[in-house]
Amino acid sequence: MDLDAFTAVHGPEWRRLDELTRRRRLDGAEADEIVRLYQAVATHLSTVRSAAPDPATVSRLSDLLGRARTRISGAHEPAWSDVVRFAVVSVPAALYRIRWWTVWVTVAFLAVALLAGFRVALDPDALASMGTPAEQEQYVSEAFASYYDPQLSFAAMVWTNNAWICAQLVAFGVTGLWPVYVLLLNAVNVGAAGGLMAEHGELGLFLQLIAPHGLLELTCIFVAGAAGLRLFWAWVAPGPRRRAVALAAEGRALVTVAVGLTGALALSGLVEGFVTGSGLAWWLKIAIGAVALGAFLAYALVLGRRAVRAGETGDLDADRAGAVLPTAG
Repeated sequence: MDLDAFTAVHGPEWRRLDELTRRRRLDGAEADEIVRLYQAVATHLSTVRSAAPDPATVSRLSDLLGRARTRISGAHEPAWSDVVRFAVVSVPAALYRIRWWTVWVTVAFLAVALLAGFRVALDPDALASMGTPAEQEQYVSEAFASYYDPQLSFAAMVWTNNAWICAQLVAFGVTGLWPVYVLLLNAVNVGAAGGLMAEHGELGLFLQLIAPHGLLELTCIFVAGAAGLRLFWAWVAPGPRRRAVALAAEGRALVTVAVGLTGALALSGLVEGFVTGSGLAWWLKIAIGAVALGAFLAYALVLGRRAVRAGETGDLDADRAGAVLPTAG
């Protein structure tokens, strides 16, 4: 298709639609005309995308249609369908795409935590670095358990703190260093605490207090770390796309992960705030944590698999993301 000839033929319609979208008021005939032109220009955009996908023309028509759609439908109508689509399509798709990255981050984290725990439990020098005998006894017998204080303010504090950590892991993932540093630091701290509790004969208490909320909370941290590292990899190995294009696409999709994790972390915060430190039986606490984790995994894997099979990535649609120049490969 000759794009210049196509533009010359349909340019007057594009300019007329642009003129109508900028008017403060439309009479009845103009309102009918803007609807007719909107439908015509939507067809033109489809034709350009399929036959001559020039980024400038596609962006121009996409912007024009967006303004016309707002003028026709109104700017203040609640877009509940967009919210639902984000929750049941975009977020699961983004989570599903990084599932193997999440698996490897989980394996690495647990390996480091176990090494740190065994070192503290078996190496006298490492154990001594955890504090004096009196400090260790106070931590094991009082401080560790008393941290989990069942109340709403504690749950809210845990939620906001973990959401902030996840947001940093994704946002600074492009550096390739920040996710590794944060994950390594947390793995060593968790492992060392477990090793200290084990050395003092309280490994069971440690697992009872960590497992109820930690199953979901740590999984969210692993997912956020995986998203950050995947963003870094898009910069290192962009494939056939230009590096800036790859970073932009993955960045938009993976920020979806950070936003989506806030819901899972809210659930984890409620478990930590009201279940972990409660008087419930230990097996019931762990069962509640396992159910919360299972719900999250089902959400990410079942809905995510369906969304990815339908071609979703978690990125914005073409109209909102903007057009890019096609590349071979």
